[in-house]
Order: sequence, then C-alpha cells, then structure tokens
Amino acid sequence: MPRIIVLLLLSGIILCGSSGKKMDARQEEFPDELVHFIPYKENPVFAGTHRSTWDSEIRERGWILRENREWYFWYTGYTHIDSTKYLGYATSHDGIEWKRYGSNPIHTTSWVEDMCVIKSGNTYYMFAEGKGDTAHMLTSTDRISWQEQGNLDIRLASGDPIVKGPYGTPTVIKEGNTWYLFYERDDLGIWLARSNDLKVWSNVQDEPILRMGPEKYDQYAVAMDQVIKYKGFYYGYYHASAFKDWHEWSSDVAVSRDLIHWKKYPGNPIVQNDKSSPILVNDGKQYRLYTMHPEVNVYFPVINTIH
Repeated sequence: MPRIIVLLLLSGIILCGSSGKKMDARQEEFPDELVHFIPYKENPVFAGTHRSTWDSEIRERGWILRENREWYFWYTGYTHIDSTKYLGYATSHDGIEWKRYGSNPIHTTSWVEDMCVIKSGNTYYMFAEGKGDTAHMLTSTDRISWQEQGNLDIRLASGDPIVKGPYGTPTVIKEGNTWYLFYERDDLGIWLARSNDLKVWSNVQDEPILRMGPEKYDQYAVAMDQVIKYKGFYYGYYHASAFKDWHEWSSDVAVSRDLIHWKKYPGNPIVQNDKSSPILVNDGKQYRLYTMHPEVNVYFPVINTIH
C-alpha cells in the first residue's frame, strides 16, 4: 500500500472513489444534519399557559410524532412542582403552531411525565415516568385514550430484579421483534435492557452503557431522550448537566453501531444554555431538533457547515 494512503488512513481520512474526494471519519459518524442546528426565530413554539389551568407549567420530555403529514404532541402539565403530573395532547399541521386538545388532560388516573411514544402495528406504546421516577407503560389505538399497563419489570442480566430505587427517562427503540429500553437511575448513568414481550426487560449488561464525564458538560448527570437509526449508525440524544445542583442542562449526542458501545460527539453540547430533553423529528425533508422543559423550542439543521 502506498505510504501516502497509509498516512491518510491513520489520520482518520477515508478516500472515496476515483475522484479523490475525502471525508473525515468524524464527519461520517456525526453528519452536519444531525449535530448542527440553529434556533427558530419565533421560539418558543409551545409552553405552559402560566394561568390558573391544569397545565400552567409543562416539564420534562414531551414527545412529538409526525404521521401522515400531521403532527401529534404529548406533554406533561402541572400547577406546582409537587402536584400530580397529567398527560396533555396537542396537534399541528406544521410542527410550529400547536392547538391544545379540547378535552385535556387526556389521562388523569396515573402520573405521567417524561414520555416516549412508539407506534408498532396499530398500537401506540407510551413509556413514561410515574411518581418517584418509576418507568411504566401505557397503550392506545387512537392517540388520545390511554390504558395503564403497569410499571416496567426490569431485571439484571442474571434475571434478578434491579436494586430498588428510581428508574426513569425510559427511551425505547424497536428492532425487529426486540424492544430496547434505555433508562437512567438518578441521572447518574444510562442503562440498556431489552424485551421480546414487553413484560420482562433484561439488562444487556449491568454496567451503564453511557457514563457521566469525563468532560465537564456531562460530569454530573446524563439521561437518554431518544435513539434513532440513520445511515447505519444509532444516534442517542441525551440531556446532561455540568453542575452538581443541575441548575442548567445541555443537549448532547453520541453514536453507536450496536446500541451498547457509544462514542460521544466531540463537539458536545449541540445546544447549550437551553432546555433539556432533546428529540429529533423528521419533517419529511430533514430532521428538526426540539428541546423541552419548561417550554418547547425548535431548531433547524445547518447543512454543509464548514468546519
């Protein structure tokens, strides 16, 4: 092999085709359209009413799903920090202007916050936090009426129950017939469990698959908000804190080929000094980034950013 090619390979440069075009390996793992965003000038696009309503405030991760060119949004509403957290619903034609559902809240029989919604077949599966940061599941066939299915039963790799305590921010991706669950414990690390029946979830390993640090921006907290698959890679969008008291959060991203081994983006945070809980939504042409808690902001991708 010629010496110049060896040097290029060792430096992380990949030669592409006979034209001699080259691509940085880091850029291949973290394409511009997934890591470089600019804020919408009219942010926020959704917020609490700040009036005497059940959703005077909103919090944690809401979930936006685009289906058949329509946009659907589930969010958590509350009146004060210790009040019960109820489930709200809003719709949109463009993901910018939202209309609250007239019969909100749509679920009041159990505490629902920090939700993730996956559609499989004709059923919508919602994985959310309950009181005490305990992950539970609800199901629906119409996006509005939700049936409680109980707390998630998470086991160690040995089959024994995980140690008692909070297990929250449930984030789920389905691959074939297998469901993969990412969850945090006191935001001190991210674990991965899987299930084939949605009844028992078994840890892939009993150590976190994503830890805090060593960089400052995520040295005190990490929690996974969404995992997507894009061009052969998995991308995990997570919120993190550089502060022991969690008074400020950032939005960050990591990449993986197998959902177990993750590499954090060297340019993290992708959004700093803003709200936590980032998720991506494909608008039919590109991915938008939404951040939440205590309001919803949207960011649009900066394509072909010059490094």
